[in-house]
Amino acid sequence: MTFSIAARCPETGMVGVALASSSICVASRCANVMAGVGAALSQNVTNPVLGQQVLTLMARGESTDRIIDILKAEEPFIEWRQLVMVPLKGQPAIFSGNKALGVYGAAIGIHSAAAGNLLATSELPQIMVDAFESASGSLPERLLAAMQAAVAAGGEAGPIHAAGLKVADQQSWPVVDLRVDWADEDPIGALSRLWQMYQPQMQDYITRAINPASAPSYGVPGDL
Repeated sequence: MTFSIAARCPETGMVGVALASSSICVASRCANVMAGVGAALSQNVTNPVLGQQVLTLMARGESTDRIIDILKAEEPFIEWRQLVMVPLKGQPAIFSGNKALGVYGAAIGIHSAAAGNLLATSELPQIMVDAFESASGSLPERLLAAMQAAVAAGGEAGPIHAAGLKVADQQSWPVVDLRVDWADEDPIGALSRLWQMYQPQMQDYITRAINPASAPSYGVPGDL
């Protein structure tokens, strides 16, 4: 029902996630990032609270192994959950409960971790990690490369309809938060096109938030 990747960029300090699913609005429930802390995904039979808890525990300094132990003790339905976590510093980790749906899998790289359920092949997460780790460009571009590799390898067992890309940098808010909540065809292609439109404007929106006096024009009707 979902395949996803979480990752970090040690050079820039960016952390981010990308994901796709047959389920509508998947990123609204599953995608979590925190600047200076890490990235997390809560999926399969989703409890959105778990992704938030992962980041809270990361910010507290807990290791990913310890976070999994804590959530296994506290979450009564943990066996229905799949969690992906990549701290800015520390070891990426994945938890897949024994009630994960259909064909599922997971893979961990140096700076990334990928997982999925109801997959066309259990090898899909490793394909995503390999694509991310070998890609060049910014963190968002490398995350999208991983998603495109997943689609080329078969993706989900059924059609996907929703996708998302969420990245945090130095600001307290996500500098990238792009979603295709429903598309009849190729939501990852639509997400990639959305990134191509947003990327040239991203820094302008950051500047407007930090110092409007030095921000560029807004490029809308009536803007002087």
